[in-house]
Order: sequence, then C-alpha cells, then structure tokens
Amino acid sequence: MINEDLIVKMTAFNAGDPKRIQHFLKVYEFAHVIGVREGLDPKTLHILEMAAILHDIGIRPSEEKYGRCDGKLQEQEGPAYAKEMLAQFPEVTVAETARICYLIAHHHTYENVDGLDYRILLEADFLVNALEDNLSKEAIRKCRSNVFETETGIYLLNTMFGV
Repeated sequence: MINEDLIVKMTAFNAGDPKRIQHFLKVYEFAHVIGVREGLDPKTLHILEMAAILHDIGIRPSEEKYGRCDGKLQEQEGPAYAKEMLAQFPEVTVAETARICYLIAHHHTYENVDGLDYRILLEADFLVNALEDNLSKEAIRKCRSNVFETETGIYLLNTMFGV
C-alpha cells in the first residue's frame, strides 16, 4: 500500500501538471516490469519502485529556486524533498530512505552505476524520456549502447522504438 499512497502524494505534489504525473507513473511501471523480469529481490524491487515514483521530485523546487530544472539540479534538490515525503511512512526504514535518495541524486548520472536498481531506474526513465522528447533513432541507439544493460530494458527499447 505504500506505493499507492506515495503515488497519491506525488500526484498532489505535482498538482496541475498532468504531464509530470504521467511521466513518473510510466517510469514506475517500466521500473517494476524490468525489476521483476530481471529478478530483483522483493526488498530491492520495492526500493526501486519508490525511487521511480519520486525520481523527479526535484523538478518543481528547481524551477521555483532557479527558474530551470536541468538534470543536475533535479539530482541536487530532489533528495531533501523525497526524504521529507518518505518520513510520512514510518515503515520505510532509514536505510531504504538513504538508498532511494541516492538513486534520486544520481538518476541523470550514467557513470559509476553501483547496482541493478540504479541501472533499471536509468533505463526506465530513458524509455519514457525517449518518447516524450521525441528522440531520433540514432540517439536511442547511442543510449542503448551507453546506458542499457538489462535484457528486459534492451528488449523493451528495441521493440518500442524499432531499433
């Protein structure tokens, strides 16, 4: 029930911005599918899912503070807001919160990926961004070579975009 409640809270956080709400929902679903198919253990899968729901929580604060929301600002601003939101769920442990915040703080960083949960979040976010940003097939192929490693993520990317 945590994920559903977290989705409701993130929807309220992004009230009036259906594109952003639908973005995190799509990333969440792709992360779930890839995580299950790649055999993540239940605890790691749950951390990944919560991170996927919250991954862009830094966008609105970045826009309000700086008038822009590039990836580095999202990574910088997001963890504090995620930590505050997760504190409303006493069943989420300190260690889980720390990992979720770490993933949020790195979801636009493609080097030194330190876990399958991190890799899957990158892949799920790219699957959604590629369509939303109308990326060329050449850009999609390049990202597949540089970012994608999971069998499921590669399959979904290839199948969705015909690359």
